[in-house]
Amino acid sequence: MKILKLPAYHAPEQISSSHLSKDLEEAYVNAGIVTELYVPTPTRGISKEVRKEYKKKKYEEKYDGKIIVHRFSLFKEGRNPILRAVRYLLSNLIQYRKGVRAKGIDLILGSSTPPTQGMLCALVKKKLSKKYKKNVPFVYNLQDIFPDSLVNAKMTKKGSLIWKIGRKIENFTYRHADKIIVISEDFKRNIMEKGVPEEKIVIIPNWVNTENVYSVERKDNILFDRYGLSRDKFYICYSGNLGHSQNLRLLLDAAKSLKDELPDLHFVLIGEGAAKEELVNTIATEGIDNVTVLPFQPYEEISHVFSLGDVGLIISKPGIGESSVPSKTFSIMAAERPVLASFDQNSALCHLIEKVDCGICAEAGSLDAFTAAIRTLYTERESNATLGARGRAYLHEELDKDKCVGMYVEVLKEAAKYE
Repeated sequence: MKILKLPAYHAPEQISSSHLSKDLEEAYVNAGIVTELYVPTPTRGISKEVRKEYKKKKYEEKYDGKIIVHRFSLFKEGRNPILRAVRYLLSNLIQYRKGVRAKGIDLILGSSTPPTQGMLCALVKKKLSKKYKKNVPFVYNLQDIFPDSLVNAKMTKKGSLIWKIGRKIENFTYRHADKIIVISEDFKRNIMEKGVPEEKIVIIPNWVNTENVYSVERKDNILFDRYGLSRDKFYICYSGNLGHSQNLRLLLDAAKSLKDELPDLHFVLIGEGAAKEELVNTIATEGIDNVTVLPFQPYEEISHVFSLGDVGLIISKPGIGESSVPSKTFSIMAAERPVLASFDQNSALCHLIEKVDCGICAEAGSLDAFTAAIRTLYTERESNATLGARGRAYLHEELDKDKCVGMYVEVLKEAAKYE
């Protein structure tokens, strides 16, 4: 069985879901599935030296030829949203041209980041099905619901031109997908309300490999020495995308308001994203010296990243929780850290935190609720180890990696009618 993927990003790029992609690749290899990818030159979360090295790698085989990577040149991703959109569209055009020429494809596997990837895969499916004179199934992995996420982030509104275009892209993708993998009941309910038949939908939650992500004691954590961080402070750590949907202004306001009250409290943000430059500039301009921003770290150091804080943070603007489930939640839990979420109360994330009793969920956008939650975790820190232990135990019991990746393999085989 041979599947075709046309992703926007691929290793060695560092994105928040890198561990999911890596685990799935290994599962496909172990199942005897060959994956062929057409991807642009890596750009996100890597050094100039690594990008320069990969500009020369137009073709790569991994796992004894079970993964075949074709790379094409494309200008570097920047922070300008218009240029980023242009880059995505150019990438899609090139991927379409290359994808329809792929040979021996049994199935197309697409993802929802960026939102045009689903439409791209649907168009390639139509062309290859006509070329092969049989249906080439398309499985869509839905990790983010667009344009709902833009509406919730107040980046557009229902009825706007962007929203109308987004809904057409969304409907086109759902209509042509043979199977749609969603990460929660909320996602399933959302797309069923938009007319997607239930039999098309499979729920497979995100996971974290607890063998790769675990608690690292502070004395052994290499990031403290690498970045000159004191081991005597109380740290709240965020790792992931630094974008416009994250409520970074709220975080900075909390840091400023608690600076004198809790002088040994420090925030560390690890990641990249469209809002990073503005964030760094604001910290410097307003003299917020209890916040440190660090770049993405190599995946091999993921345990050090999520063990850096006494508390792991998830933060977003109001409304985002209805159409996103941060996978970093499970990395925080795997590292045995309590979860602090500034998130929509009626969201799957907050329901999970309450159910497992592994942290605190404060109302999204509320500075009072956020700072109150921080004070609780700071002053009652002796209970943090218990909260963290509950989170890791839940992962072992409910979100086993082998079970989840096995479900992906079964969905692909079923869709391709492959024994």
